[in-house]
Amino acid sequence: MKRRYATTLHCILIVLLLAEGIYGFYMVFFVIGGSRWPLFAKAVETPVEVILKRRLYAIEAWVAIGALAIYLAITEILPKRLVNRQVEEE
Repeated sequence: MKRRYATTLHCILIVLLLAEGIYGFYMVFFVIGGSRWPLFAKAVETPVEVILKRRLYAIEAWVAIGALAIYLAITEILPKRLVNRQVEEE
């Protein structure tokens, strides 16, 4: 029973972090600023508020992606490597 809750929480956490990363990416490239591409020369004529909003959403997306990467590394990759190391030593 306890294992089921841990697995459910694990899956929910992965889905939430993935959704947050996708949401931030969507906001930066499709909603804020009205352009799907980087601003490049348009940055000069784009209002500062729009650029700051895009940067904040980009930071939010990177934090979510980084948290997902660290979480997966600790919960998925590290235990498998530790088991493999124990098998190799025996």
